[in-house]
Amino acid sequence: MMRSLLVLGGARSGKSRYAQQRVEACGGTLAYIATAQALDEEMADRIARHRADRGERWTTIDAPIDLPAAIRRAAGQADAILVDCLTLWLSNLLLADADIEAASDSLLSAVQACPRPIALVANEVGLGIVPDNVLARRFRDAAGRLNQQVAALASEVVFVSAGLPMILKKGTI
Repeated sequence: MMRSLLVLGGARSGKSRYAQQRVEACGGTLAYIATAQALDEEMADRIARHRADRGERWTTIDAPIDLPAAIRRAAGQADAILVDCLTLWLSNLLLADADIEAASDSLLSAVQACPRPIALVANEVGLGIVPDNVLARRFRDAAGRLNQQVAALASEVVFVSAGLPMILKKGTI
């Protein structure tokens, strides 16, 4: 049984699909914690499509900012949890001028204390060129640190590229 899983990859790499399949394999009721915000029509359509793709076993919890509280709530409602995605959550925090270090610490505590199998999805943003502006560099650096911290505590870490999972850290399944 999966304890905690971090799934990394680039945009459209198949990471969310892989994580969803892994959580669905856990059985029982499932919680999907969504960090995206429908700030425009295209994103609203994207969110609606994703919700429609998930079956009736899934309950969606929106958590654009307070992800740790959503994890604690989901742990009391579902047998397994999927968080999609940490990168959007971090972006929301940056735009809200939140304390990233404190929020990250709170997230790590919530994941570590979670009594249910939990999968977290994040983009790997550090494989490209160095961004040309301060905000983008701050975001890239914060995402890299957060991914490292979550990977260190996760029982399993998988990198997905072109739909193919590559095991970076093997845990108990």
